[in-house]
Amino acid sequence: MWERTLQDLIRGLRANKKDENKFISLAIDEIRQEIKSKDMELKAGAVLKLTYLDMLGYDMSWASFHVIEVMSSPRIHLKTVGYLAATQSFRQDTDVLMLTTNLLKKDLTSKPEDVAITLNGLSHIVTPDLARDLASDLIAMLNHSRPHIRKRAVIALYKVIVKYPEVTSHAIGRLKEKLDDPDPGVVAATVNVLCELVYRSPQDYLSLAPQLFHLLTTSSNNWMLIKIIKLFGALTPYEPRLVKKLQPPITDLISTTPAISLLYECVHTCITGDMLQGISGDSLARMCVTKLAGFLQDPDQNLKYIALLAMVKIVPTHPELVAEYQGMILSSVDDEDISIRMRALDLLSAMVSRNNLQPMVQQLLSHLVRSDSGVLPSATQSLSQHASNAAAITPKTSNSPSQSPAYRLTLSQRILELCSKDVYENVVDFEWYLSVLVDLAYVAGANVGAQIRDQLVDVTGRVRAARRYAVQLMVKLLSDDIFLFNASDEGSCAEVLWAAAWICGEHCRELAEPQKLLTYLLQPNIVSLDPETIAVYLLAAMKVFGYWAAELAERWDTDDLAKVKDAVEMIITRATAFAANSNIEVQERAANMLQLFTFIRADLNTYLPKPANGFAYAESSTGGFDSGVPAEPDFPKSLFLIQPLFGSYELNAVAKTAQSSVPVPDGLDLDAWIVPPPEGLTNGVEEGEAETKAGKKKGKKGKGKETGAAKAKGKKRVDRGENSNGDTVTLAPPPQIETDEERAERERRKAERLERQRDDPYYIVDDRPSSGPSVNDVDSIPVVRLDDLPPFPQAPNSQLPSLRNTPSPMAPPAFVIDRMGEMPEGAIPSAAPVKVSSSPGSFKNGEAAPAPPSFVQYEVEDEVPRTGTPPPIMVTRAKKKGNGKKKRTPKVENTAAST
Repeated sequence: MWERTLQDLIRGLRANKKDENKFISLAIDEIRQEIKSKDMELKAGAVLKLTYLDMLGYDMSWASFHVIEVMSSPRIHLKTVGYLAATQSFRQDTDVLMLTTNLLKKDLTSKPEDVAITLNGLSHIVTPDLARDLASDLIAMLNHSRPHIRKRAVIALYKVIVKYPEVTSHAIGRLKEKLDDPDPGVVAATVNVLCELVYRSPQDYLSLAPQLFHLLTTSSNNWMLIKIIKLFGALTPYEPRLVKKLQPPITDLISTTPAISLLYECVHTCITGDMLQGISGDSLARMCVTKLAGFLQDPDQNLKYIALLAMVKIVPTHPELVAEYQGMILSSVDDEDISIRMRALDLLSAMVSRNNLQPMVQQLLSHLVRSDSGVLPSATQSLSQHASNAAAITPKTSNSPSQSPAYRLTLSQRILELCSKDVYENVVDFEWYLSVLVDLAYVAGANVGAQIRDQLVDVTGRVRAARRYAVQLMVKLLSDDIFLFNASDEGSCAEVLWAAAWICGEHCRELAEPQKLLTYLLQPNIVSLDPETIAVYLLAAMKVFGYWAAELAERWDTDDLAKVKDAVEMIITRATAFAANSNIEVQERAANMLQLFTFIRADLNTYLPKPANGFAYAESSTGGFDSGVPAEPDFPKSLFLIQPLFGSYELNAVAKTAQSSVPVPDGLDLDAWIVPPPEGLTNGVEEGEAETKAGKKKGKKGKGKETGAAKAKGKKRVDRGENSNGDTVTLAPPPQIETDEERAERERRKAERLERQRDDPYYIVDDRPSSGPSVNDVDSIPVVRLDDLPPFPQAPNSQLPSLRNTPSPMAPPAFVIDRMGEMPEGAIPSAAPVKVSSSPGSFKNGEAAPAPPSFVQYEVEDEVPRTGTPPPIMVTRAKKKGNGKKKRTPKVENTAAST
């Protein structure tokens, strides 16, 4: 009968590629018949064919027992087939492996060729059970007379130790003996096994250091020297005395060896083994950096890569040595190999300092500039570009490595990380950094707009001396249409417009001509921006107008009335369009603007200019509260309507721990009700036991808590009763009944107040019919005459205009950065703001911004003008004589200590 051999099977597979599955099915059926044969040659041939099919992905686990039968064959060529099939198909959970223990023990004591085959197969199929049972046999094989058997036994012993770690203590002693074996192959195999085992428990292998050191100084085998150096690199952290011992031979190897792999391993071991400390370590570090710099100039990309990896590890201990090759490292950022570029960025991040940050960032920015853009423009040149230059900024397809979107994103993020590290610790000139952020927004071509926005706001808030320059840059950003036109493009960085609008609105006092910015903040093209950005635009427009209007009121001229009216009309017209926006936030901002500016327009239309010799504002403000009716100002009072809404306090950076550092005020009960429970029956337990009598209810007085921070000083009457279950309940106090005389008096006061408001042009009267009489009487609210308030300022505050008109000094400004941020009153900050230069600023955290000039307030009868919020009014109860009723009398208490 003719049988198909392995060669025939392979030829049949090549001839039946169109119907390979059918051919293999027939072949496996034939193999199933052949493998059951008692002829060992035929059985071994079938196993060999199954092994080939297993390599193609077909399962042969069903033939595991037949494989063991072939392994037990006394013929060497058949045994070889059996062990080959076992190494290919057996797994850790193969059930027939338990049958191989005695077979393996027998083969390990057989002829040398059988032993060699057995050791090779055992290394692949060993399990924890086999390792436990065969460990002693393998250790005995280390003394075999044949060197190749000893070498195979050493390697197989490694697999046994991995599967059965309990044998490690007994095996280390025998492996130590093999380091002195006369055969170099056995020594090399032993060193290789030790190099793998040492990382599991380095302390157990410290006793091998003398023999390893002897091999290090006498061996000429570069491969084995690499393994020995790796061994010492793992041992030196646990035995510091080895460092001094190893420095001379490793220095000699670094300076003399021509083998690049050995040279790199020596350098790497010096770094990881803490050998670069001390005087001798400094010279060794310089030698290592010099060799690595040579790798950077090598055309082999692999050497460049490992050199950059090694330099990253040297920078923490010897940054000055790596800094000597900064130009060479920067050139690697533009390498064609992306892996080298990424490692170069890692190295630059590690070596950045205050001295090299600026040239390093400028060099990285130049890699982001498109090839057709030429030299990187300055911030002023970049901001002056308009729509005509938009094509130069639009990303184009290019083979340059810097044109990859993923790489551009990584490079842009790395620039931001370099500068913002440790709260801008390495930034010396913050005006330069603001220019870098703006330049990066133009040339990044990646989605880093949100990060640039956050850093623009953060730097402006932390560094006071840079705010004026920041406002100048932001004004130019708002006037540039490039970001508006490309807002929908990927990587347009249009988010920086959010920061530009916010900074210009928050620090509008730095604007020389605020009114000119209104047209950019309210231009119709901003509808293409994100709704969140549009909302910030609208809010910034209100801030800018409020500051400009208050500034005009300080130096009012009748000729300015037309200018203000035009600006108000423009704002109302453009805000009307945004009031129909689909985003609710934009709608709300626009609706607020419309209401406020409609009121301002009405006030401007009714304004009548005063004669030339009329009202003098500075003189009238000194008259105090006891003078008669105060004179009207000579400017429209609505000009001061908006600025107090935004400019009462300066907005500064807040410390991360500010919220958790807020002390709980004295008398504040966080467990008390903020909103009282609804009226009706509420289950509660009163202090003491309720006393009830038949046919009579007795009330009980007790102390109740207010819904605020303090306890009530009076006592309330509380009714008690029982529900259907017999539980004691507390009834809400009955409402006070208004008498006919009190109702008539209230109606009279209300009629007088409405009559006064009808003639007041600054009061909007609600003409809608009332659904019923209101029980809230505003005339019953107590009004206190605060005669001890400070007088109005004598002259307009001229600090802000003078600040804007101050010429820029020739010397660079002194920057003081507030790295910690503001803390709440009563909290103890952990650190003070860190000074970046020798000249600290004169500002301090939490300082209130200059208050707007005061003017005659809109008032009702019995009310006096006031410039700020009065102290809280504490209401107490006083008894009337005669009728026993109580009335409320206001009492002013000084609560400054508690606030």
